[in-house]
Amino acid sequence: MAYITITPHPTPLVITAGGTSLGQTTGALELREGSYPPVLYIPRDDVAMQRLTKTARQTTCPHKGLCSYYSIQTDAGLLENAVWSYETPIDAVAPIAGYLAFYPDKVTLG
Repeated sequence: MAYITITPHPTPLVITAGGTSLGQTTGALELREGSYPPVLYIPRDDVAMQRLTKTARQTTCPHKGLCSYYSIQTDAGLLENAVWSYETPIDAVAPIAGYLAFYPDKVTLG
């Protein structure tokens, strides 16, 4: 298994996409996996879920499990498969269950 750590992100975040506010959080988790850049996972309760639509896309990660994808409807248009989530990940990464991660070229976390 790849070396993975999950820790609370220390600062508040504002989530925007296509000029549209998607929410804000103080509950983000930072996942670090090997030499990959860190990924921030955001609680669903802190995201405007009415803007997200689950897509048919799914992938499997041997270290995290089955991954689902979501598109975002912004005021500027649709961002397809811009969000991913491990809704029922393997036990080793259970803290990210149901949290959302965003592609940094489509969504701003700041």
